[in-house]
Amino acid sequence: MNPPIAHAELIATYKRAKADAAHKLGLISTVAKKGPKAIQAAVDTSARADKRRDSLAKKLRALGVALED
Repeated sequence: MNPPIAHAELIATYKRAKADAAHKLGLISTVAKKGPKAIQAAVDTSARADKRRDSLAKKLRALGVALED
């Protein structure tokens, strides 16, 4: 069953947020050599990206759209 067209934009936003969260998580290991402040900044950025992704997933679930993980 295809989701309604009205939800397509929200689904696309979720997919971008999911990719962004994965990218930010990968940056943590990249900046590990730069010191604790850089690591903390990367962790904070990753946490915000995860929060955005989770918020969008919650909105989609409320609309009845099932997400594959």
